[in-house]
Amino acid sequence: MGFAPVNTPKIPSAFWVRWLVVVTLGVMVFGLVLVVAPGLAREGFSLLVYGDRQQIATFGSGALQYIGLVHVVLGAVMFGWGLALLLVVRGLFARGTREGWQIVAVSVAAWFVPDTTFSLWSGFWQNAVLNVVFIILFAIPLAATYPKFHRSHP
Repeated sequence: MGFAPVNTPKIPSAFWVRWLVVVTLGVMVFGLVLVVAPGLAREGFSLLVYGDRQQIATFGSGALQYIGLVHVVLGAVMFGWGLALLLVVRGLFARGTREGWQIVAVSVAAWFVPDTTFSLWSGFWQNAVLNVVFIILFAIPLAATYPKFHRSHP
């Protein structure tokens, strides 16, 4: 009777790998929209936060320029983070290594906790709601694959 070695990874379902690839591509596309369509991004956040697509446009030209810069920087960071996550998901995670699962989970938590906490603290609960949508999309496959990556050792 043979037993598999303790360090042999268990490959997660291709369904969950594809799910995470799609969600990660969504993060990347969202980041690119912030970079290449700053007007659309500004109007979208204005609608999300103020319920009016044009509210942010009334802040003045200096504020609009700065908001545009922040959106582009945020979008570039999101695109880069998404690309790194994509490589991890298609590599370490898909091969069943515990580090792959941990990198995805920890990086998503490292974004979610401070971003959502500050959003709520500063009164911009709408951004926190948007964050919850993203975290759920990551949490479902992470929860589903947790047993594969964190099995107990004999």
